[in-house]
Amino acid sequence: MGRTGLFDLEEHFAFYGAYHSNPINIAIHMLFVWPIFFTALLILYFTPSLFNLPHIEFSLLGIHIILLLNIGFLLALIYSVFYVCLDVKAGSLAALLCVISWVTSSFIASRLGFSLAWKVVLVAQLLCWTGQFIGHGIFEKRAPALLDNLVQAFIMAPFFVLLEALQSFFGYEPYPGFQAIVHAKIEAKIDEWKDKKQKLIH
Repeated sequence: MGRTGLFDLEEHFAFYGAYHSNPINIAIHMLFVWPIFFTALLILYFTPSLFNLPHIEFSLLGIHIILLLNIGFLLALIYSVFYVCLDVKAGSLAALLCVISWVTSSFIASRLGFSLAWKVVLVAQLLCWTGQFIGHGIFEKRAPALLDNLVQAFIMAPFFVLLEALQSFFGYEPYPGFQAIVHAKIEAKIDEWKDKKQKLIH
């Protein structure tokens, strides 16, 4: 069943979904949201360890990897825990993707070095954000969710596109009736936005 408060998946999904109802805009976000998260972790690899915690070293398939318990690690941890709390099944998959992103971005960052990494991150971030703003401006015809709720938009974006993909391709629901309930809430929020927009015009 649905939860309330901070872990109210229905409300979070309806909030984000109200800004992403156009199929092309949704597809654009599916393409660009996770790279934004990934490259953010990549540049955060160069932040110092939290509380001087020791780094983790190991070899995987002959590849030597050094993981720093820094802000990038903390960000991946917060996202992972939050997603699992929202929905155990889809959240666990999202958490796994967060961990994979952290480990992989750490490996790439250590190989690139800061002088090259920040340039790669800058280009990737500009490309991904430009794509999303085009999606909103041309196809959704509505400003991004981050302009109304920055924190909620940033935290929910990776999970939203994953859950949207699971629903679209596999018919997944966190629980029976979830899609119908959320769809009704999204339609209500869109109607409310259209009414406000109409009042401003007149």
